[in-house]
Amino acid sequence: MMLLHVQRIAVPFEYPVYFTESVFSPGNGDLASAIAAKEPRRRHRVLPVIDGGVAAAWPSIADDIARYADAHAERLSLAADPIVVPGGEAAKNDGAATAELQARLDALGMDRQSFVMIVGGGAVLDMAGYAAATVHRGVRVVRIPTTVLAQADSGVGVKNGVNAFGKKNLLGTFAPPFAVLIDPRFLETLSLRDKVAGMAEAVKVALIRDARLFSWLSERAPALASGSPAPLAELVRRSAEIHLQHIATAGDPFELGSARPLDFGHWAAHKLESLTKHRLRHGEAVAIGIAIDTLYAELSGLCSAPTAAAVLSTLEALGFALWDDALALARGERLCVLDGLDEFREHLGGELTVTLLEDVGRAREVHAMEERHIVAAIARLRERAGKRAARAAAGAAGAALS
Repeated sequence: MMLLHVQRIAVPFEYPVYFTESVFSPGNGDLASAIAAKEPRRRHRVLPVIDGGVAAAWPSIADDIARYADAHAERLSLAADPIVVPGGEAAKNDGAATAELQARLDALGMDRQSFVMIVGGGAVLDMAGYAAATVHRGVRVVRIPTTVLAQADSGVGVKNGVNAFGKKNLLGTFAPPFAVLIDPRFLETLSLRDKVAGMAEAVKVALIRDARLFSWLSERAPALASGSPAPLAELVRRSAEIHLQHIATAGDPFELGSARPLDFGHWAAHKLESLTKHRLRHGEAVAIGIAIDTLYAELSGLCSAPTAAAVLSTLEALGFALWDDALALARGERLCVLDGLDEFREHLGGELTVTLLEDVGRAREVHAMEERHIVAAIARLRERAGKRAARAAAGAAGAALS
């Protein structure tokens, strides 16, 4: 005799996302309110973890955090001085860094009601978030993303992870943050390259979800390409809001299925990051991935030539280069970047699902891609880059003669 019991569990998740300014100013109560929201009468232990790049750009940040904790001592208590960890993709590639942070959380007695406050870019949010999620099966996390990429995209989501065995995000968890605080002042110290790189995810989400945002990006591309603060802050806010809406309403926040529209352009991007040993920023690789998949959609008859041209022109106007020599790397006669499709399929659970454009703001999922069209798309990017280089050289020669 067989007995069957189907267990059903529904667990609602809720976390606030604050758009604030000068988050560590003692007069700004948003951080203290976020941490104390569920237990306002309790004094909460907080361990700051700071991106090394942020610590260098903001030398007073440890003192700022200490002063903030003192000003809100009735609600906050620092468990220790801030821990500074390497920034950038190095944080996710170094398994020792994750293990050291896990050991530190244990040594400090951080429990499930304690808070790890992560201040940094997406890679540090990923690594430190993974460490926190795996200690006691989940120490509470407050994220304070400090880059365009993290504020507009990954910092407001529910994923974390580290790279392992040569693969992007092979180890990780789904762990919604306790709260997110987005402060545009942190963007002031970013290099122009990093500001531009972060815009790729905004382009991505606009293309698959919001044609009006894409039009806005196209119109303001010159100001955005120069790093102008006001449009940059608006880009972050609008992109973050669309990401949050998708996570809440798309029906699969923990990606149990194989459909992942927010990974548009990412199968090639992840591989390009690996092939370039992360010389390319994540956003720079995503921009190239978007360009490849957009041209593929045109070549396979999914989207029109004017749509594809608008996508590529907007990416270039924002400051992205849509060609990198890593695209030409081959093993035998097969381009190495094509291995990204197999790795993406594995990451999805065995069935390939790739999001492609039908039009700006409208996407379709496909479960197979023809390599000949991918190769043709890459060839067109190379040709386009060659023509742009020739025009730039001719312009420079003309200016020298005048």
